[in-house]
Amino acid sequence: MNRAVLSRTQAHSRLDEFFRDQDIREVMVNAGSQVWIERNGELSQVGTIHPDDTRAFIERTLLPLGRRIDITSPVVDARLSDGSRLCAVIPPIAIDGPCVAIRRFSAKQIQLEDFASPRVVELLQQLIYDRRNILVSGAASAGKTTLLNALCDYLQPNERIVTIEDIAELRLNHPHVLRLEARPASPDGNQEISTRSLVRTALRLRPDRLIIGEVRGAETLDMLAAMNTGHNGSMSTIHANSAHDALRRIESLVLQHAANWSREVVQDHVASSINAIVHVSRHINGSRSVEEILLLDQNQIFNAVQDGQVTSEAAL
Repeated sequence: MNRAVLSRTQAHSRLDEFFRDQDIREVMVNAGSQVWIERNGELSQVGTIHPDDTRAFIERTLLPLGRRIDITSPVVDARLSDGSRLCAVIPPIAIDGPCVAIRRFSAKQIQLEDFASPRVVELLQQLIYDRRNILVSGAASAGKTTLLNALCDYLQPNERIVTIEDIAELRLNHPHVLRLEARPASPDGNQEISTRSLVRTALRLRPDRLIIGEVRGAETLDMLAAMNTGHNGSMSTIHANSAHDALRRIESLVLQHAANWSREVVQDHVASSINAIVHVSRHINGSRSVEEILLLDQNQIFNAVQDGQVTSEAAL
């Protein structure tokens, strides 16, 4: 595809064209003008547009959502009507011009078999059936939410599921799901509804399992409390470079928001709340796979599953 400069009359239609291509997973505009796409796991620059058209595209996309972007609120994170996720940043925060990244919602249902060998899939299924609390870890765009969605395919139909997300991306194929989405404060006076407050709300909605899209702050404490007080089989995701790093990051998040706890108390609390950490990675060819699974017990004995082989590992 030639990197031609798109005219202002072509800009919107050309960007819209990318959204009709089911092989394109992300559409990005850098520095106000450079148009990039990710197709089949590979990034490529496909053209340029005028920065004014980038700004107009962002505003036109946000308008039906009741969201706005301006100098007082130069960053916006929003869910589009088709489930895709948009993040946009404008000057003065974006120094070189407005930037936008849209991660597309895929209508294709990804299965556990797309992530792992049959032996690992069997282990993951057993963790779900045994109502073990699972934390999915991985880097940005590694496939954490997609894997979490695939794990939820094995939830029992008679279970009541409550999902909590910063931006709703999960699409559970389940008959009994309540979906909650956080809301940022707005210049119009709408108060913030945080992920942490939604976790507390969810506990009053009689869930059998809690599915939390991602933990990154104070909601970590509430998630662990829920996992440790009867909501077995709950799941969440976290950004980390490995399963071990995810364990350490959870401990650090708890220490940040429970400063009077000792590290030993935090480690014991985490170990008694989370039963398994499943780490997923994205490879250079765009494929995603489960790299390791750490199984935790009260004695802090870990087992790693790597490349389909189950091996023992000493306690950390």
